[in-house]
Amino acid sequence: MNQKITQPRARTGQFAVQLSATRRGARLARLLATEQLRSWGLPLEDASLVIGELATNAALHGYVPGRDFRILLSVYDDVLRIEVADTRGDSLPQKREPAADSESGRGLLLVEALSVRWGTEHGPFPRKTVWAEVALTGS
Repeated sequence: MNQKITQPRARTGQFAVQLSATRRGARLARLLATEQLRSWGLPLEDASLVIGELATNAALHGYVPGRDFRILLSVYDDVLRIEVADTRGDSLPQKREPAADSESGRGLLLVEALSVRWGTEHGPFPRKTVWAEVALTGS
């Protein structure tokens, strides 16, 4: 497994990790990111769920054999920005209403509910980044 970790500069720094685009990589992304948030003294619950959803989407829908995905956490004022980049720039996330008895398809609804805002960015080719911003106070 390819893993590269960048340590933050103080509490309002950045954290980045590159992991294999697998279910195991997605679980590890959530664990490592949650531990980083804990070390910064930041609230975990909403951010951990958003990180888990975006990392899982990168592993499941952004998977390209032999390629990794990258997660980046940045803290600005009272907002945590979560960015997850994968190498399936041709496959953009689409929020949809799943059937009531469906066991999947609610991830982006959860991301939208827990985030101040979210979106996607293209590039560099063939990459796309799905990002979300989670309020750290008063949400």
